[in-house]
Amino acid sequence: MTDDDWVGLSRRIARSVQTTIGWIFWDPGAVARTEALGLPGPLGYIAARGAPLAPAGPDAVIASFGSISPAAIRWAFDLVAEKGTTFEDVWAARDEAVGEGLAAHAPEIRAPLADTGPALWDVVDALPTVGRVLMAAHLRMPRPEDPVLSGWHAINCIREWRGDTHWALVAAAGLSGQEASVLHNAWLDYEDGWLPTSRGSTPDDIAAAWASLAARGLANDGRATEAGLALRQEIEDDTDRLTVLPWQLLGRAETVALAEALEPPCEALLRRVDVTAGPNYQPASRIRPPRP
Repeated sequence: MTDDDWVGLSRRIARSVQTTIGWIFWDPGAVARTEALGLPGPLGYIAARGAPLAPAGPDAVIASFGSISPAAIRWAFDLVAEKGTTFEDVWAARDEAVGEGLAAHAPEIRAPLADTGPALWDVVDALPTVGRVLMAAHLRMPRPEDPVLSGWHAINCIREWRGDTHWALVAAAGLSGQEASVLHNAWLDYEDGWLPTSRGSTPDDIAAAWASLAARGLANDGRATEAGLALRQEIEDDTDRLTVLPWQLLGRAETVALAEALEPPCEALLRRVDVTAGPNYQPASRIRPPRP
């Protein structure tokens, strides 16, 4: 395969990787379980996803999450301490919801996750962790005995490895989390402010991001310039280019087979997100129409 072939395959399967994991963020079963632990709404997602890195404290999780509201992350830490629960409890509650939700909403995904899980863990163990702090933190967590959940966690590690790579590119471009979120929103052609607001940014945060982007010629009068959109596209393309390694380690035939197996149930999971959160959520899973 050529380099371009690998990049295309990485881009293709990234949608399913994101969807396999991301639907749980708004799943009512997960929300109910984490609310029972004292973490309302999206704070359960924050605590569950951040659990592997939680011993390093909120500042480390803020740095690794990129565009998620620092105030919300600090609030999640405060509530975990205040309610007498632990990040491990939240992690376990999320896992219960994953198993239940996959069986209910995408049962066809269970076999490929179970069957490919061992090979995916071999890939995870071979991936370089330098600069991929959130993914590396996941390696300390116990690997589930249940084969479906184990495969899900291996996919999650690969997802976080891609995410860490993406945020390294954002940082290299000199963008803050809020600036990246505002620029991403424009690149998606979402309504003004939707994406940063969904991640907890305030109107003042968004205004400050626009101002700093404008100072660099990346925005003008509250709109992304062509240079801003080109930078966001470059980050996306570089993310695809720099995240081919997991699939090269897995192998072309195995990756294509996994993509084909995951895509139909992932479409069902994405429809589930439409119901539980809304059609704008999980933008990395959405097929972005060409810009006019």
